[in-house]
Amino acid sequence: MAKRNNDNQPIQDILKEFVQTNNLQSGLDKVDVREAWANLMGNGVNNYTTAIELKHDTLYVQLSSSVLREELSYGTEKIIKMLNESLRKEIVKKLVLR
Repeated sequence: MAKRNNDNQPIQDILKEFVQTNNLQSGLDKVDVREAWANLMGNGVNNYTTAIELKHDTLYVQLSSSVLREELSYGTEKIIKMLNESLRKEIVKKLVLR
C-alpha cells in the first residue's frame, strides 16, 4: 500500500502545495484582483468598469467613462497600494486605465 505524504498535514498546506505544483497562483491572483477592485471601488466605479485584466504585475482596467478615467488617473499610486494591501501581497505594480 502506498504511503500518502504527511497524513496530518493541514488542508491549507495541502491546497498551497497543490496550487504551487500546478502553477495556479497567477490564475488565483487574477480572480483576487478583480474582487479587490470591485470591493475597493464600490458601485460608482464598478458600473463604468468594462474589463479588468492582470498581465504579470500590470493591472489593465477598461472604463466606459473618460471623465472617471481622468479622475482615477490622479490616484493610481494610491489605488495600487490599496489593492495590494487588500490582497495582502504585492501583486499589482502598475495600473493602466483605458
